[in-house]
Parts: sequence; structure tokens; C-alpha cells
Amino acid sequence: MLSKKIEKAFNEQLNAELNSAYVYLSLAAYFEEKDLAGFAHWMKVQAQEEVEHGMKFFGYINSRGGRVQLAKIESPKSEWPSPLEGFKTALEHEQMITGRVNDLVVLANKEGDHASHQFLMWFVAEQVEEEDSVGRVVQKLKMVGDSPNGLLMMDHALGQRSHG
Repeated sequence: MLSKKIEKAFNEQLNAELNSAYVYLSLAAYFEEKDLAGFAHWMKVQAQEEVEHGMKFFGYINSRGGRVQLAKIESPKSEWPSPLEGFKTALEHEQMITGRVNDLVVLANKEGDHASHQFLMWFVAEQVEEEDSVGRVVQKLKMVGDSPNGLLMMDHALGQRSHG
């Protein structure tokens, strides 16, 4: 059985994960508008992953006798000055999610909830991968600078991302 504190915090994280999907879909729409289909594809795959993360919390809350409480999801930003700034937004967002996951680990430990702690370890590892993945794109975009050829090469490469 989940404590009320953990149930509330996990519901908030469920909402944050679904909000993440909105952020990535908004970035995908921005990239589509800029005719960067590969960038948009990368963001759509990321959005799917975020929904899956949210569903992990959904299932876990239910499996531990809690009650899922869905909350309002705010409209995300929809415009960026450049692809680099879009990916910087994604990186900052992942860093925020990492902080939230870390806070959940602290809470699970404080509550003595070892099952929730174990559940969260998957997210701890996942956030390392998420920040690394987005951070690498940010670094490459910095290297590309204003090069249209470099941007098109990156668009092609990002379009190759597969789900899973």
C-alpha cells in the first residue's frame, strides 16, 4: 500500500511525464513547421516514450492500492528562435524531470517504501540516458552553428531514431 504522500507525489510525477509528452509534441510541431522532418520525428518518438513513462506510474499507483488522479496539463511553449534553442529547452526539461525523480527517491527512502524505491531506480537510470541523448544533440547543434548543410545532415540523422 502506498502512503498518501507517495501516492500524491507519484500522481504529480504521472502528470509531469504526460506534460513532457506535450512539450515534445510542441517541439515536433515547431520542427514540422520548419520543414525539419527528422527533428520532428525525433521529438515524436520522445513524446511516445514520455507517455510510456507516465503509464508506468499509472500502473504502479494502481498496483500498490493507490488511486490515479489525473491533473490539468498546461499548454507548452510553441516557438523557439532556432533548432538549438528547441533542443536546449528539451535538455532543461529533462534536467527538471531528473530533479523530480531524485526527489521521489528521497521521499521513498524517507517513507521506508523499498518497493517504490526499487521502482524509481529504473527512472534514475532512464534520466541519465535522457539527459545524455538530448545533450549530445545540443552539442552537435552547437558545432553545426549556422551551417544549412550541417542542419540538413542532422535532420537526416535524427530521422533515423527508432522507438524503444
